[in-house]
Amino acid sequence: MPRAFLVVMDSVGIGGASDAGRYFNGDLPDLGANTLAHIAKACAEGRAEDGRTGPLKLPTLDGCGLGAAIAHASAVPCPGLGGGPLMGRWGAAREVSNGKDTPSGHWELAGLPVPWDWCYFSDQMPAFPEDLVAHVCAAAGTDGILGNCHASGTAIIAEQGAAHMQSGLPICYTSGDSVFQIAAHEDSFGLDRLLALCEEVAPYLHAMKVGRVIARPFVGTAEAGFRRTTNRRDYAIAPPAPILTNWVQDAGQRVHGIGKIGDIFSMQGIDTLKKGDDATLMQHLENAVATAEEGSLTFANFVEFDSLYGHCRDVSGYARALEWFDGKMAKLLTQLRPDDLLILTADHGNDPSWPGTDHTREQVPVLMVGAGIGKLGSLNFVDVAATVADHLNVPAQGPGRSVLSG
Repeated sequence: MPRAFLVVMDSVGIGGASDAGRYFNGDLPDLGANTLAHIAKACAEGRAEDGRTGPLKLPTLDGCGLGAAIAHASAVPCPGLGGGPLMGRWGAAREVSNGKDTPSGHWELAGLPVPWDWCYFSDQMPAFPEDLVAHVCAAAGTDGILGNCHASGTAIIAEQGAAHMQSGLPICYTSGDSVFQIAAHEDSFGLDRLLALCEEVAPYLHAMKVGRVIARPFVGTAEAGFRRTTNRRDYAIAPPAPILTNWVQDAGQRVHGIGKIGDIFSMQGIDTLKKGDDATLMQHLENAVATAEEGSLTFANFVEFDSLYGHCRDVSGYARALEWFDGKMAKLLTQLRPDDLLILTADHGNDPSWPGTDHTREQVPVLMVGAGIGKLGSLNFVDVAATVADHLNVPAQGPGRSVLSG
């Protein structure tokens, strides 16, 4: 039986979303945002030299059709890419759900457009309504919260970490996504207490149609600096209808999650889950390619493009991560079996050259290895799920169209 590997390069957008003007970073619409092309341009111009040097080097991904997909999505030049697909089929996918966040992108990639409008919080201070703050305080056993604003996660723990350790108040913040994030120190506040707090308040926020409550633990001191740990936990609204993972599992076949997949889908349709930083996740993916059962789906998310470099607007760091990932893919692709299908895609953009700190509304690449060589053209996110289901001989229950069926 065939196997499938669906790998999400979190936030690796390629521009060209027709509705980008409806989405904003502050007062600036996302028109013209292009994560990959702008990284490549900065590299070619010598503006991304921290820990790397020269033009962006992604020979493996480009050989899978990445440069061709970027050119299809928009007219923005992408220096160093475009050598032509050598080993895969390529296309550019569009999202229809309202939003540019992780759940929206992943739900659609799994065959389910979001059937409602998410709740977003004001970009003014305070960001959160009084009844929500009161609910969080009651759950935390505190008389207040810190933050109560839109913020970068790394910036707000630097700003509020010392006050948090002194007062014991949780740091609560949001972003342009439908998300409520709670940061707390693993030692002074306690990791278990933070996770219990997020789990307790999640149903209240889900009822508001806030997509995720995220626990953001950190360690360190004001003198030495604070840093977030890998013990992050997302408490997401469960998809309201069966998704790709359910389709595969209901057919009696196994589903392996790697990275945030279990959190994003509230473990729906997931048999096993592996977590860790991206280097660890790559090891898990390599192991899955070596050992996953016939008929299985491995669904992976590599989050650090987004969490460490996109939101922090770190162009050099993003370029380094892309080049590292490309090198790992060069080896991994040689390990695939003849009847395997591997799809590389993304869930949204996060242009590190763009003003602000939020995601950017973009198309995403769809690169398929194991389905021949050539152009796929324009797709919808839901077509990815239909294609995976078709490859695994599993009935698709969503609106997508398999590109394998012509």
